[in-house]
Amino acid sequence: MKIKDIKVSKENLELSRPYAIAFKTISSVENCIVQIETDQGLIGYGSGNPSEQVVGESIRDSMEALESENISWLIGRDIRDLHQLCFEINEKMNGFPAASAALDIALHDLFSQHLNIPLVQYLGQKIKSLPTSITIGIKTVEEALEEAKEYIDRRFRILKVKLGKSFEEDVEVLTKLRERFGNQVLIRIDANQGYDIQQLMLFHRRTEKLDLELIEQPLPAQAISDMSGLPVPLKQRIAADESLLNSKDAFMLALLNACGIFNIKLMKCGGIYQAQKIASIAEHANIDLMWGCNDESIISITAALHVAFSRKNTKYIDLDGSLDLAKDVVQGGFVLNDGMMSINEKPGLGLMSFS
Repeated sequence: MKIKDIKVSKENLELSRPYAIAFKTISSVENCIVQIETDQGLIGYGSGNPSEQVVGESIRDSMEALESENISWLIGRDIRDLHQLCFEINEKMNGFPAASAALDIALHDLFSQHLNIPLVQYLGQKIKSLPTSITIGIKTVEEALEEAKEYIDRRFRILKVKLGKSFEEDVEVLTKLRERFGNQVLIRIDANQGYDIQQLMLFHRRTEKLDLELIEQPLPAQAISDMSGLPVPLKQRIAADESLLNSKDAFMLALLNACGIFNIKLMKCGGIYQAQKIASIAEHANIDLMWGCNDESIISITAALHVAFSRKNTKYIDLDGSLDLAKDVVQGGFVLNDGMMSINEKPGLGLMSFS
């Protein structure tokens, strides 16, 4: 079961709904797409969408890392050596986590197709389904309320609200959302490193009665000691995102007892192989897991869902990154029903190409 060919392309999957976050407005989505074919005709799919502001990798960097001369060493290798291949990818692609993730995902897809089982079955399925949050970008109050109603009408019950316009407007948006929709929805927020410690404590006091589910990365990425010093009830609801890029970060966050939740993204850590290491550290430290994403193809969203459902400490998923794409290169993968995500139970990632 040897690797015969690897195809790499860059695809702009576009967005049906542009949105704003703390440091930019996003309207297009470029993903690097990997197809690995074996000598027995199986094709595994992988995809990568880097976040340059978070990991320092641009889509151009990803594509250069995936040029044929950099990945030709995989040709002729046996996919049954999955873990060794993923180890070598991580070593050779160090500094390019999205490129690494694309290869890693394709190999996991291939290997579990070879076994004729869903990837999650190979990893060890602990969870059958979970509700995903769906994201509201930085909006005016009126825009946020309108978008929230649309999502609730589509039967989503968890909203993730991006903050960062201004402190007062952040609080107003959340207050109005709770007033309008009451207990119809859970609300989690992503502050995108937007607060200092004083602002965070004020925000906590001002929103204490709004019953926010969790607060994603309120402080700058390097402010781990500040996170560690927060009151325990607040700290337990904080999800480390930009502070958590790899297993070294996971170890330090756990050692300092800096948060109650790890937000794992395959595009930050380099794929499933590395994500499992982070998840194991969290499990031993009694830290809950949240699985997040960028704007990504169904390929990598499905991969994240498979690995999320293999970990017993997974409590949250935020895997809406393919829902607003104007197009994609595959279909299938996950099943979405009334905001609940589950696996489609087909071999590998359960994907089908449009071509």
